[in-house]
Amino acid sequence: MALISIKRQPEMQILEDNEVFSWPIWSKGVSRFPWHYETRETCFFLSGEVIVTPENGAPVKMGKGDLVSFPAGMTCTWEIIEAVNKHYLFE
Repeated sequence: MALISIKRQPEMQILEDNEVFSWPIWSKGVSRFPWHYETRETCFFLSGEVIVTPENGAPVKMGKGDLVSFPAGMTCTWEIIEAVNKHYLFE
């Protein structure tokens, strides 16, 4: 299975080329919950800090300014350390 892909502080041109700022926004406060990705998700964190731990994998820290892709089929646990606002796109 593919891994979580993170581009830290991507150039504005990358965000514009992918029309990131037209994607819907998801917000959630400090919490912990299980999640399963039926399809691939790409998101851009406007604020917050998160640790996502794939099932049988190592924790991955991400947050404000990161462009992240989660693979279809991945089961994980989200631990939101600082409230999150992110643009997202399911593909």
